Amino acid sequence: MSALLEVRELTASYGSSQALFGVDLSVGAGEVVALMGRNGMGKTTTVRCICRMMTSSRGAITFAGKSLNDLPSHKAARLGIGLVPEGRRCFAPLSVEENLVCAARPGAWTLEAVGALFPRLSERRSQAARTLSGGEQQMLAIARALMINPKLLILDEATEGLAPVIRQEIWRAIGELKQSGLAILIIDKSLKDLKALCDRFVILERGKSEWTGGAGALSEEICDRYLGV
Repeated sequence: MSALLEVRELTASYGSSQALFGVDLSVGAGEVVALMGRNGMGKTTTVRCICRMMTSSRGAITFAGKSLNDLPSHKAARLGIGLVPEGRRCFAPLSVEENLVCAARPGAWTLEAVGALFPRLSERRSQAARTLSGGEQQMLAIARALMINPKLLILDEATEGLAPVIRQEIWRAIGELKQSGLAILIIDKSLKDLKALCDRFVILERGKSEWTGGAGALSEEICDRYLGV
């Protein structure tokens, strides 16, 4: 499988405080990879570096054969990286439809396509984003990232803080995205759902990649060592 995203020996700092000490990960075309680790181990910082929202970093980041190291974030997005950031960041005053079309690019993901994935959004197309429930705002954030027709979708805690029934709807949609062949890098705490979905796992410990492997190799011992409280 060819590597769509390749990160090698990534280090990063917030001012004088170093956060990443050597992150290595890859996502192949059509592959779903989970980025895991306890809180504060560097998962979101890694995502920020990949999306070029954090430039104080060293190491090699390539996407679709092109280096991202010197690109601003908007140019990285134009290469085909769709980010669903932590915290459901929608444009609150805009309608659902306005949120979706504001960054849309030509491709298979259209208003109709995201409406089929998340029927609630079609029902609320004219509503302001601020009037949606938390779960609906999360659906909107995912749909908005899809509207740029990305080659890689990055999901940072897409089910965090949602009611169980909404979480399952999000997981159902992510499963459909996998079946469509979209490459996905996902951060989430639900090991059960991740094991059912992901092809590989990368675990960070103190800002460094410490373990990589498939779901079958993700033993209870490894989970206790790197993911336990």
